[in-house]
Amino acid sequence: MSDNKVENKNKELLVELFNAGVACVAGFNATYQALTAHALDAPSPRLIIAIGKAASGMCEGALAATGNICPALVVTKYQHSTETLNNNSQVRVIEAAHPVPDSNSLMAGRLLLEQVASMPDDSHLLLLVSGGASSLAEHLPGDISLNQWQNLTQQMLNDGFNIGQINTRRKQTSLIKDGKLLQAFNGKSVQVLAISDVEGDDISTIGSGIGDIKHTSSQADLQLIATNKVAREAVAAKASELALKVQSNLENMYQDINVIAPLISNTLKKATPGIYIWGGEPTVNLPENPGSGGRNQSLALLIAQQIQGLDNIDVLVAGTDGTDGPTDAAGGIVNGLSVQDANIAKDYLDRADAGTYLRQIDSIFITGPTHTNVMDLVIAQVK
Repeated sequence: MSDNKVENKNKELLVELFNAGVACVAGFNATYQALTAHALDAPSPRLIIAIGKAASGMCEGALAATGNICPALVVTKYQHSTETLNNNSQVRVIEAAHPVPDSNSLMAGRLLLEQVASMPDDSHLLLLVSGGASSLAEHLPGDISLNQWQNLTQQMLNDGFNIGQINTRRKQTSLIKDGKLLQAFNGKSVQVLAISDVEGDDISTIGSGIGDIKHTSSQADLQLIATNKVAREAVAAKASELALKVQSNLENMYQDINVIAPLISNTLKKATPGIYIWGGEPTVNLPENPGSGGRNQSLALLIAQQIQGLDNIDVLVAGTDGTDGPTDAAGGIVNGLSVQDANIAKDYLDRADAGTYLRQIDSIFITGPTHTNVMDLVIAQVK
């Protein structure tokens, strides 16, 4: 599998387009712009709370916009905090597990509830929410143990439940989700800024509704500051800037990867030259002992398998948060030559080991934490 790599120039173009999309929805940029746009109207926060995979970037953007005037609590995924925040004496950072919660998730959930409930009645809270919050911070009823919750979460993931189905169960059980966190807030006002990682961009679904304002009795303001649509439009704008014709730009990847892959592949096989963009968050069913990879790496390999032999198509599949499943990769970059033996590719796919295959052909895509999370992107060039 040594001679089926995507050519560097083609890979560099797809990465440039992906980076343009991610930069537009980066936590720092989106938060800073939202707060500075209405700086004269917004009260100064007594506390900043940031939860999710984009929490570090969002908190840094908020601190920059407000002049670093208040303490902050950041709850994010392991290895997603920044040196700047870790060295800030006013900021407490808690890193926890995703997508299956751990003991740090429970510690974070308890602290969030304590902090919010204890704020003075004249205070203003700035709450920054992004995808991943459902797992990263949790407060469970006394009759449910962490081990039970971990097993249930893992089973839902293995069975291919989509984010809406998983979050519905989380909202039913959690003591801080579905608007319950802000129900405990007794201060004067709360401002919620959210980055969406869900279909429909509904605050009741983002982070399982941890930023939902429906139960708060305080003055509340909610603003959605970054979405998959914004990222896709930024990709399209960058393509146009590079004199590339954007032929399609859709948000429709909300089914199993085995359904999504042929839809994308069949489109590309009969496509006219140009750039094709898809967004969303597909699901994947995992075997009992999965190998290395996530839904994006598996989808990339599936697409490569289905466009096998075509030398005019290059495809990038990646999570905008920079992580794909329990791996260090965001996804993969493939073409019609990435699969030379369909049976070998199928074997890797059946074992949920697409990441290993992609690494062997130097087609793995690693970005590191992007400090945002607006679901996934597929970007393809047909030449």
